[in-house]
Amino acid sequence: MFWLSHHPPEEYDRCYRVGPLHVCARCLGVYPTLVVMLVALFAVRAPLEHPLDLPVVLCLTAPATLDWAFGRFRPHALSNLWRTFTGVLLGLALGRSLFIHLQRPFPTVLLAQFALVTGIVLPVILATYRGRPRG
Repeated sequence: MFWLSHHPPEEYDRCYRVGPLHVCARCLGVYPTLVVMLVALFAVRAPLEHPLDLPVVLCLTAPATLDWAFGRFRPHALSNLWRTFTGVLLGLALGRSLFIHLQRPFPTVLLAQFALVTGIVLPVILATYRGRPRG
């Protein structure tokens, strides 16, 4: 079931098994945290701008992104607990940047977050794509 895990069977070690289902460890941290963060920020009427938004969002985004990148080269390294933890951090970061974006489209914090993720992910995708046999 793709909505619970986007991993193929050879990557099921990146998932928690719940009965017959596999749930992606990182996504289990990201999505519930993102929703809770977003609801909480709207509920408390959080300010749209804070001087720490940019560094905090980038620092919270980096661990999951770097862990994902490391996992492309060492797929069975680290643990699901670590993936879930970095997913929670990413969920917090995405919740904050999305909160701002929903009220003021394409804020600097969201664009910087996008640049950070793209700057890490794109070279990794290109490097791993080149290493795949074509057939």
